[in-house]
Amino acid sequence: MPISVILLVVALLVIAGVYFLLTYQKHMLGHGAEERTIDIRILDKQSVTIPNPQQNQEPEEYWLYVEPIEGGPKREFQVGIHYYHALQPGDCGTLTYRGLDFIHFAKLQRVQ
Repeated sequence: MPISVILLVVALLVIAGVYFLLTYQKHMLGHGAEERTIDIRILDKQSVTIPNPQQNQEPEEYWLYVEPIEGGPKREFQVGIHYYHALQPGDCGTLTYRGLDFIHFAKLQRVQ
């Protein structure tokens, strides 16, 4: 087998590997992702106790489980303690996020 064919196959494997890593980082880890907004409903919230937290670390993590109002996959976002206490299951509003990172939630005001 000619050496040029082997080099071509190796080069294509390297290109495919780099492309896979960049795609994985963007879509699964959220690196380099663009900021997006979506209308959602909060399904549930949960606080998780961290075993052996570091000295400057919060003793708990706070999570929101959400679902798009117009349908779509359910997601979870880690939020700060203020959002955790201010929001309740059933609240609706506009969620701003970047990849897997929660940025902001604007609650819809209910008209009575």
